[in-house]
Amino acid sequence: MSSIRSRLLIWQISALLVTALVVSMLTYRLAADGFNEVQDYGLEQVAHTVLRHDETPVPAPPGRHTMVPGGAPAAEATPGDPDTIDEPADDEPDEGVFVTQIWSKQGKLIYSSALDEGPPLQSPGMHSVVWQDHTWRVFTLPRETRIAQVAVTRHDRNKALSTLITWLLLPIGLLVVLLTALIHEAVSRALEPLDRLRDELGQREVAQLHALSMDDMPTEVTPLANTLNQLLGRLDHLLAGQRQFLADAAHELNTPLAAIKLQAQLARRANDAERKAALDDLDAGIERAIHLAAQLLQLARLEPDQRAPTSEPVALDALVRTAVATFSAQADSRNTDLGLVGTEPLVVSGDRFALRAMLDNLIDNALRYSPPGARIDLCVRRQDDLAVLEISDNGPGIALEQREKAMQRFTRLNQTEVKGSGLGLSIARETAELHGGRMALDDTPGGGLTVRILLPLRGPSAASAEVGATPPDSP
Repeated sequence: MSSIRSRLLIWQISALLVTALVVSMLTYRLAADGFNEVQDYGLEQVAHTVLRHDETPVPAPPGRHTMVPGGAPAAEATPGDPDTIDEPADDEPDEGVFVTQIWSKQGKLIYSSALDEGPPLQSPGMHSVVWQDHTWRVFTLPRETRIAQVAVTRHDRNKALSTLITWLLLPIGLLVVLLTALIHEAVSRALEPLDRLRDELGQREVAQLHALSMDDMPTEVTPLANTLNQLLGRLDHLLAGQRQFLADAAHELNTPLAAIKLQAQLARRANDAERKAALDDLDAGIERAIHLAAQLLQLARLEPDQRAPTSEPVALDALVRTAVATFSAQADSRNTDLGLVGTEPLVVSGDRFALRAMLDNLIDNALRYSPPGARIDLCVRRQDDLAVLEISDNGPGIALEQREKAMQRFTRLNQTEVKGSGLGLSIARETAELHGGRMALDDTPGGGLTVRILLPLRGPSAASAEVGATPPDSP
C-alpha cells in the first residue's frame, strides 16, 4: 500500500477497533461480575426479609407437602402443625424472578413460592445448583427455628444481564463511529499541506522552477519542501547551463558554416588558377567545423545529467603512448618535436574513451598554439597516491591572470591568431573532475605552457595487472 492517507486510516481505525474490543470485553467482564455480586447480595437480602416476616407460624391447609433435604417429599402437613404455614392467598408463583423457600430445622419444606417446590435444601451460604436441567444460584440462611432459601436460575439472570450489557456497550459503539469520522477528518486535514504541494507542482510549467513557498509549511513537510527547492535550484541551473551551451554552440557553429558558404561561393566564381586555393580554404573550413562538432559532442557528454562514466582500469602510460603515435604525423607536418620524456606504469579508474578524448584535446591545443619547430613533451609520473600527466610546450603560454578564464567554455584569448573553438582546456578540466582529479596550468621552464592533470590511482594490484595494456587508437 503506497497511500499515506490509507496507511494512517487503517492503522488508526484498527487501533481504535482493537481498543474498543478490549474495552468492551473489560466492560462486559466487570459489569457481569458486578451484576452477579449485586444479584447475590439481593438474594441474601431477600432471605433476611423472609425470615424477619416469619416470626409467627400460621397453620397450613390440608394437602400441602413438605420437602426434606435432597428434594424428596416429606410427610403431609396437618392443620395446626407448628412447622407449616399458609400459602399466599393469590397463589401466583415467582417464576422468572426468584424462588423463596422456608424450611424447618428438621429439613421439612414449610413454604415454597414455586409450583414445583424449587431446589432442594442446601448448606448455609451461596451455591450454584443444577436442578431440573437448570443451573440455579441459591442462597441459604439459617435461623433459630427456620431456614430461608432464595434461588434464581442462571438463565433468568443472564437475560437481565444481556439487557444491561446492551445498554452499556451501545455508547462504546457510538463512540467508535464518532471517532472513526473524526480520525478520517483529522487525517485529511493533516495531509492538506501535501495536497497543496502536489497541486502547486502539478500546475507549474517547465520554465517555472522558482522555489516553493515555505509559508504555513508544517514542520514535518519542511524537509521535503527544502529538498525539492534544492532540486529545483539545481535543475534551473542545469537548464540555464544547457541554454547557454546551445546558444554558444549555435554561435560557434555559425562562424565556420558561414565561412564555408562564402568559400564555396568564391570557389564557384574563381578561375582555374584561383580555384585550388579556394578549395583549400573550403577544406580548412570544413575541417574546422568537423573539429568543432566533435568537441561539442564531447562537451555534451560531460554535462551533469550525462555524467555516468564507466569505471574500468586504464593504463595511463599506454594511453599516452597511443595518443602520441596518433598525432606524430600531424606534428611532423608542422616540424614539431612531439614525444615522451618519461613514463611510469600507472593505472587509473575511469572511462577509457573520455580520458583519450582529454589527451587528444590537450595535444591538439599544444600543436595549434605552438609555432612551427616547437617542442611538446609528455610525461607520466607518480606523486604519492596520484598519477600525474604533464603536457609541456614552448609556445606563447598563458598569462597567470588569464588562466582561469582560459579553462572556461568558448573562451579564446586574443594573444594569438590561431583559429579555435575555445573548448579544449574546458573539456580536459571537466574530464579530470569527472574522474575525481583536477587540472592545473603552469609555466614551462624557458617559456611556454604546462598542463598538469592529476588523477587518483586505482591501486597497486590493478596497476601491475594492467601494465602494457593498449587502449584503442581513438575514442
